[in-house]
Amino acid sequence: MSTLFFIFIGALLVNNFVLVRFLGICPFLGVSKQLETAVGMGMAVTFVMTLAGVVTWALQHYVLNAFGLAFLQTVLFILVIAALVQFVELFLKKMVPVLYRALGIFLPLITTNCAILGIALLIAQREHDLIQTVVFCVGAGLGFTLALVIMAGIREEMQFAPIPKSLQGAGIALITAGLMSIAFSGFAGLVPM
Repeated sequence: MSTLFFIFIGALLVNNFVLVRFLGICPFLGVSKQLETAVGMGMAVTFVMTLAGVVTWALQHYVLNAFGLAFLQTVLFILVIAALVQFVELFLKKMVPVLYRALGIFLPLITTNCAILGIALLIAQREHDLIQTVVFCVGAGLGFTLALVIMAGIREEMQFAPIPKSLQGAGIALITAGLMSIAFSGFAGLVPM
């Protein structure tokens, strides 16, 4: 049980996909302007990450490894992720149209989110079983959401700050992301890896 806890905390804080591994920076900077959109995007990414992680784990263990087709790993994972994102997009469009409209162009961008492909490739490298894979994916997705929500909260408050004109927009967002990354590096050594 402690192993699952360490895997979860490791994915959530110590090896945060956005602030430590630097995966998923585009949606991190693009969707973190409003808190509601950041939470919605984070939950969508968490769902797709977990689903993609489980499906790619199964494909890796039962197809690619079993038949010696490891060289097809990246192509197969990209196809699976693209199909899963289409499924999520159709689901949100039908069941949660407000969130679907709020995410706008960023929802199809989950397909090209390197954090999703990154988690699939990391799972293929690790010797986790299915339960550990699910815990790792949920931790990574919630870590992605945590980074988005923190950044969105900071950016909402920065609207009222006297920021020099030369730093407004992307400049201050990148500085803030860098400072958050430094803060998250303080979690290094929190769990045994």
